[in-house]
Amino acid sequence: MMPVECDVRLFDELDRLCEAPDPLVPRPVERELDTLTADGGEPARAARVGRDLLARCELRATEAGYADDAVLELARAVDAPAVTNDQPLRDRLLAADVSVIGLRGKNKLALTQP
Repeated sequence: MMPVECDVRLFDELDRLCEAPDPLVPRPVERELDTLTADGGEPARAARVGRDLLARCELRATEAGYADDAVLELARAVDAPAVTNDQPLRDRLLAADVSVIGLRGKNKLALTQP
């Protein structure tokens, strides 16, 4: 949802920060985006864009059913940073020794190590 909410060129920024294959997205995130698209306003528009961007990602099943839990589970499983702009999730990831890619400045991303 960052491309709409923060004017971030997400994949360009990820390419700048990481030398990794296509981003991995846990299935519960896909379900959360589907739910958000049903609401109205700007969040729904951002969720629709996020949903469209999933075509450039690899979806992965997780044991966790809740999106935040699934992000943590998948990041740990593949030993990779997680991308989020959600402060509580960011804090939780860092506390679990997972690196986080998040917004820095107006529309750039940065990697934060635990």
